[in-house]
Amino acid sequence: MDHENELLINTLKAFMDAEIFPYEDEVDAKGEVPIELGRQIEKRAKDIGLFSANLPTEIGGGGLSYQAMALMEREYGKTTHALQSWVARPTEILLACEGDQKEQYLLPCVRGEKRELFALTEPEAGSDVMGMKSNAIKDGDDWILNGSKHFISGPVMPDFAIVFAATGEDQTPRGPRKRVTAFLVDVGLKGFECREGNKCVSYRGYKNFQLSFDNVRLGPNQVLGEEGRGLELSGKWLGMGRIWVGATCCGKAERIMNLAIDWAANRKQFGKPIGSFQATGFKLADMSIGLRAADLMVNDAVSRAEKGAMQDADAAMVKVFCSEMLNKVADDTVQIYGGMGLMEELPIQRLWRDSRLERIWDGTSEIQRHIITRSILRPLGA
Repeated sequence: MDHENELLINTLKAFMDAEIFPYEDEVDAKGEVPIELGRQIEKRAKDIGLFSANLPTEIGGGGLSYQAMALMEREYGKTTHALQSWVARPTEILLACEGDQKEQYLLPCVRGEKRELFALTEPEAGSDVMGMKSNAIKDGDDWILNGSKHFISGPVMPDFAIVFAATGEDQTPRGPRKRVTAFLVDVGLKGFECREGNKCVSYRGYKNFQLSFDNVRLGPNQVLGEEGRGLELSGKWLGMGRIWVGATCCGKAERIMNLAIDWAANRKQFGKPIGSFQATGFKLADMSIGLRAADLMVNDAVSRAEKGAMQDADAAMVKVFCSEMLNKVADDTVQIYGGMGLMEELPIQRLWRDSRLERIWDGTSEIQRHIITRSILRPLGA
């Protein structure tokens, strides 16, 4: 690790020790982040330069490299999304903003004056993007948007959503394919309802929203990028997003594993530390092997991304391996703790609950395996 990255991580660790970790139990118990606490985290993150660290310096961001972002996301992974998401990393898809869109959407997010949602998932489509029902029909120069989205994550009620909708159909060698467009849709527009969705047991306090659109009229300036190129835009975000999920899984696994190691070294049965028994010791060994392999996979994918050579399958491999590694570490740690692993007085049960979501969001493990399989077979025409 070079000096700059070492300084970044030391700054981030000090920030989390002071601003994040002390509030984990309170937020989990209440199921929400008090707005004053969220704004406090936001302000102090801005003060030390952590806010919008993923975006280029020329627009006011931190301009961190992919390698630095991976290190940062790994540290953030040690805590709950409910708290760390207040340190905004606006979605890179907003870099597609042009003209007035930059002043209305991109720059306010960089400065923390606005918050966005990335709205792709739908109730009846889930991970099947081509199965989306949301659609936008041209009406003169405007678009009329109808449909719904759910499981759209964010720390606080947003100011606008980046909404993906079908705007037509193209003929391809594999048959008809929906043409998908991204739109910038302001909360408060007539016909657009944005409300909090169901409560999740993972990352309590991190909100998920349900969005519905009933003949919402959008002007031509609310198209993000080009009409029909929305999936290409989302693909750029989803690929690196899955790498960041892998990095956060590594951070959380390290935290959980250290708790397991401490317990195994100090908890005694039959007059000896339980870690000295093979049934427990081998679990620790497997945790260490899994975490080392996961870190190497993240580093490999980041290196590919920095060279512009990362493929969808590379991100998918990271996402599925790291999330499943984390789940194994969390589950084995509960087993090592025994009954105490499920008691509310200890953080194990919370970290275990939080870990479970990682195999689902940003594309389930099943979807990741489908992407990997497709990359293997398609070159052979299958």
